[in-house]
Amino acid sequence: MLTFKEMGLSPLVTQATINMGFEEATPIQEKTIPVVMDGKDVIGQAQTGTGKTAAFGIPLIERIEKAAEQIKGLIITPTRELAVQVAEEINRIGQYKGVKGLPIYGGQDINRQIRALKNRPQIIVGTPGRLMDHMRRRTIRLQQLEMVILDEADEMLNMGFREDIETILQEVPEECQTLLFSATMPKAIQELAQRFMNNPEFIRIEAKEVTVPNVEQNYLEVQEKQKFDVLCRLLDIQSPDLAIVFGRTKRRVDELYEALNKRGYSAEGIHGDLTQERRNRVLNRFKEGAVEILVATDVAARGLDISGVTHVYNFDIPQDPESYVHRIGRTGRAGQSGSATTFVTSREIGHLRLIEKLTKRKMVRQPIPTVSEAIKGQQRIAIDKLMETVEEGDILQYREAAQGLLEVNDSVALLSAALKLLTKEPDTTPVQITDEAPMRIKKQPKEKRGQGGSHRKRSNANNRPYNKRPKRSKKHPKFHE
Repeated sequence: MLTFKEMGLSPLVTQATINMGFEEATPIQEKTIPVVMDGKDVIGQAQTGTGKTAAFGIPLIERIEKAAEQIKGLIITPTRELAVQVAEEINRIGQYKGVKGLPIYGGQDINRQIRALKNRPQIIVGTPGRLMDHMRRRTIRLQQLEMVILDEADEMLNMGFREDIETILQEVPEECQTLLFSATMPKAIQELAQRFMNNPEFIRIEAKEVTVPNVEQNYLEVQEKQKFDVLCRLLDIQSPDLAIVFGRTKRRVDELYEALNKRGYSAEGIHGDLTQERRNRVLNRFKEGAVEILVATDVAARGLDISGVTHVYNFDIPQDPESYVHRIGRTGRAGQSGSATTFVTSREIGHLRLIEKLTKRKMVRQPIPTVSEAIKGQQRIAIDKLMETVEEGDILQYREAAQGLLEVNDSVALLSAALKLLTKEPDTTPVQITDEAPMRIKKQPKEKRGQGGSHRKRSNANNRPYNKRPKRSKKHPKFHE
């Protein structure tokens, strides 16, 4: 396996990969990066969690000049969450070169995005619908585009974005390099490639177990309103040295770390709204052990390279397998063992099974811990503290007082009292945690998939005309190994 230093990358990009904790290239990165650097179109078939974002992000950053004031790279993603995640990773890869990416997605104020576009980012990461909106407004122009990337292409077609994608690609310059990444290769993907790609090289990475082998993976089926108490019991029983708790939203993260502190745990939270200064301060405290529990969103935790994390708790089940792989990959590093526990409600079991299927790793169902088990867990910790103190031997100044107590008290009673003082009793301080809707698999009728559902259809009569003819492949891609 090649290291990034051996791949001939520029010093600025190499330094970024080092800071991100990357060492050896994954198979998709090792095969894709040199081909893309040669300027060829690429079809990449790889499962989530294989490192494909860096596979296209690294050569994209390498080929863009810092001085460029036009949009040179376009990455199209199916969801706003993925757009934000990909943009953040692109910015980490380009941090030293000064190349920046901007996420563009629906649900965010478009005027805010227009203001951000005035800062002239070289790369746009966006969802199809919002990209179309900006193209109609002419706030995003693709005339100078050098590379376009379709990420999770099969998922975009399943969501009904085929018509939007074709419209966007018709605006892309003829000579633009095109990359397409997809976990599967249905007929609709092959047709898209044949229309818009030029002699693409087909790179396939065999599906395999993509999760960390040293991580024990469990799940608990628990009601939404019980989650926080169950988390507290697990923390009392397992007493992690360093733990990361994942929440789905920024609000969830804020509520969780504040509630944990109310109950006597040492916790901090990070999410996308924090300033870089605050984020760095929180992460440094966590790395130094001043904070034992870090509560984070997926976006905030991507790329974290923190050693010594013993436990990961998915307070909310992640929305896709790639996020799951990224989450549990925070533990079990450098040959150390780790533990990952996922909370699911009864309505989320189907989503859990999908993650298991795509990661090829079965999670073990665990019973909900009881209050008495939490107390016993804290008693074990108190006993360990006592034994460590005895072994250290620095207790001579206390012997005289201890002997005096033993003259008038039973030794078992005295030791029991000491354990009681040292044992952290379960804290039932009331906390406010807002319920989140369950994560479920969205199913769509078969006949609508890949055909641009009615909620996504647009008539060119209502938009500015798209008269450019799509480029066609000189040679159909070979869809085989």
